Amino acid sequence: MEFSPLNRLPQDTLHQIFSHLTLREIIVSKCVCKCLNATLSSPAFLHLISTQQPPLSLLALRPSHRSHSHSHNNSSSHCALHVFDTMLNYWFRFPLSFLPFRSHFPITSSHGLLYLWAEGPTAGPTSTSSPISPPCNNSKTLIVCNPLTRQFKLLPQLGSAWCKHGSVLVGSPNQVLVLTELAAIYFSGSTTANNWLKFSSNLPSKPRSPILISDTIFALCDVGSPWRSQWKLFRSTVKDLQFSQQWTRLEKHEWGDIFDILKRPRLLAGKNDKVLMIGGLKSSYSLHSTCSTILILRLDLESLEWEEAGRMPPEMFRYFQDSSKFKVFGGGSRVCFSGKRVGRLALWEENECGKGEWRWISGVPGNSDGLYRGFVFEARLNAVP
Repeated sequence: MEFSPLNRLPQDTLHQIFSHLTLREIIVSKCVCKCLNATLSSPAFLHLISTQQPPLSLLALRPSHRSHSHSHNNSSSHCALHVFDTMLNYWFRFPLSFLPFRSHFPITSSHGLLYLWAEGPTAGPTSTSSPISPPCNNSKTLIVCNPLTRQFKLLPQLGSAWCKHGSVLVGSPNQVLVLTELAAIYFSGSTTANNWLKFSSNLPSKPRSPILISDTIFALCDVGSPWRSQWKLFRSTVKDLQFSQQWTRLEKHEWGDIFDILKRPRLLAGKNDKVLMIGGLKSSYSLHSTCSTILILRLDLESLEWEEAGRMPPEMFRYFQDSSKFKVFGGGSRVCFSGKRVGRLALWEENECGKGEWRWISGVPGNSDGLYRGFVFEARLNAVP
């Protein structure tokens, strides 16, 4: 494009032309040449489209533990975030080779930013926007980056125990919570103290699939016996945890046996500040009851009423019935399911009319055992770590 007539146009004119493209088309255009990449990455263009372009909602895969251990020994492998565009029915990837670390593992995202565990910096700069010191070779730290603009920064260093046992929850930009059964740590980029705040968690058991909605944390905990699980829903806020307040059990008499009908329930953050609870629908109340399908329930946090959002069709559930294990990920209006030996993903997606639709996603990349894990990634060009 060096001698293209486009080069003769003023930058403002180019910005106006490309601002009429969708974010999906802008991402593709950035790959055409260095000149277009610079034009479409300029602060003036990003400011122009920030009020016009909605984020591009994608399903992102976490690398399997097998491929993660392989990438630990081979930094040239698996240096990309694999995502699925549900509108185009297409898999593509965002390279992560710009991150100067020997090993990194994507875990979650929020507001267009990707969060990863990183280990072992390589030669080169360890941040594009942060003065925080790089981690030593054997320690792990959290990185936040925008894979579209290749900007990144390090969060303050953490011990490896938090990486192994903690669940990373992110809400508004630069607000991160790492939660375990006994303790939690919190980081906010808006405070002057550039470090983690640590406080007691005091949950009755290890939190299962905790989620963060606005400033409220929700988690499932098993309060039953070693012989029979009994799941209950707990909630707290970041402010309550900071002041050593206890978690409160969220329940109503009208809910009845809502937690007893699901096998191995887990939570996802739904759209419009609602909670999704997903699990196998038990065919009876016996201890080793089989499941007849997979059920998606939705909790309205204002009325505290549950409703059924969807149930997996029998012809689709048949593949998961033969699988000894399945995983759930997603959020908002999408829930994705993977299972051992299934070979593809099942997707529940709620359309604009509020109706849930089920379909298969094929061609899943990677050499996994079939138990794929992931999260929703809302791609934004104007998200700054």
